[in-house]
Amino acid sequence: MQKLQSQGVHHITLTGANRQTSIDFWEGVLGMPFVFEQPNLDKPSESHLYFDPGDGRLITIFTDESRKPDSRRTPTEPGCVHHVAFSVSRATFSQAVKRLDERKIAHSGVRDRGFMDSIYFTDPLGLLIELASYRFEPPLGFTHADVLMEAHKIRVSRGDGNIAEVHLADAIEALVTRRNASLSADRSPKNPY
Repeated sequence: MQKLQSQGVHHITLTGANRQTSIDFWEGVLGMPFVFEQPNLDKPSESHLYFDPGDGRLITIFTDESRKPDSRRTPTEPGCVHHVAFSVSRATFSQAVKRLDERKIAHSGVRDRGFMDSIYFTDPLGLLIELASYRFEPPLGFTHADVLMEAHKIRVSRGDGNIAEVHLADAIEALVTRRNASLSADRSPKNPY
């Protein structure tokens, strides 16, 4: 028996209301270009809208002009989607509260997640959306997941409760040390002053 190895998220499809609500939110609020549209091939009475969330992958929405937006929170029982998180730059994140406030979109304010900062709000259909901004850039050749796995190992070995910036910094140092050879016999920290 062998695994069915995934290589990333291909797309996420959500059930929307009418077409314009989806366009106004996904492109007009979150800046995701509306890249194409076709009928829902399993239900031709619906339209299937495709948006690029910024990495070339897709967020797609099934729309139907007879459905009206309902802003009640979407279900969070087992098997349901709790929230969808989108990565934003530090520059965009620093403007998020102001830009949400300008639209009178209720939000959580900035939440400290140790390794990232987050802001939560709901879309017009009650789906919880997270804007997430990492507090670090991975070293060349590594991913955010590589740094987080290393930071997790460091955090656990120290008995700390959650990943904090010290774990990230130490994880980045450890990854770079493993990746990059050095002519120095002793690579330990020094104070030359």
